Amino acid sequence: MKQVMIISLLKRALMMSTPLLFGSIAEVIAERSGMMVTAIEGIFLMGAWGGFVGTYLTGSAFIGILAAILSGLVAAAVYGVVCIYLKQHQVVTGTAINVLAAGICTYLQRVLFGVPTAPLKISPLPEIAIPLLSQIPVIGPVFFRQNLLTYVVYLLIPASYFLLFKTSFGLTIRSTGENPEAVDVAGINVNAVRFFTVLLAGVMGGIAGAFYSVGYLGMFTTNIIGGRGWIAFAICFLGNWNPKGAVAGTVVFGLTEAIAIYMQSVGGGSYFPNELFIAMPYLLTIVLTVSRRNFNVPAKLGVAYSKEN
Repeated sequence: MKQVMIISLLKRALMMSTPLLFGSIAEVIAERSGMMVTAIEGIFLMGAWGGFVGTYLTGSAFIGILAAILSGLVAAAVYGVVCIYLKQHQVVTGTAINVLAAGICTYLQRVLFGVPTAPLKISPLPEIAIPLLSQIPVIGPVFFRQNLLTYVVYLLIPASYFLLFKTSFGLTIRSTGENPEAVDVAGINVNAVRFFTVLLAGVMGGIAGAFYSVGYLGMFTTNIIGGRGWIAFAICFLGNWNPKGAVAGTVVFGLTEAIAIYMQSVGGGSYFPNELFIAMPYLLTIVLTVSRRNFNVPAKLGVAYSKEN
């Protein structure tokens, strides 16, 4: 019985880590180029809404995820144009887009579906058991009985590390965040590189949002993200702008959220308020951020670039 509980807890922790990994790795890549994608919460929300609507209207989760990618891409493109080409403040712009995304999703949800008396539902992505691997004791049920998006993130982790640290384009991304003048002198368009990383963050953030609506809950509400975009943003900092650090941080947060959900399900609220368990991942974010002392911050993070500089 105890082993079953532990396996269930670890499996849920990995599942809850999936969208945070998409978001934090996207943030790592973007911030390495100097772009602090503070619109990540809004991108998550747009992805969740687009994924739900696409799936609900067509009955296809694949189309829903494509709609989520498109929604996240649109939000990221707006952020990129305003911050990169119009040289506006990244934090202020991101905050505005987060508020705008919440309003747009609420408005369009009511335009399309009115105010239903019961929540609209879709079938979440099914669990896929990998033959043979899923039969391995403990490891099998945890790692190889997940949905499609979790398997995709398994590939994303090494791919993102390889991109950033083993390719010439990865060197260009990192140099753009450290010394954009040198990149410009080399004949590379700094703003184009940054815009690409922001769009990539939009794609990955859209998928992360779709995980909540299409891959997990099978429904959409305007508070479905609940600050998890900001947690992904914080994980980038705590992981020291490295995909490996992001993985470590995400696992900790995923486990914390899984424990919080488990404690609520077994009636932990009889000893502590349920709000305490809900707040656990966010409290952990604050504690780890305050306790961290050394950060390898990209030199030009958050600084707009123009040749006059």
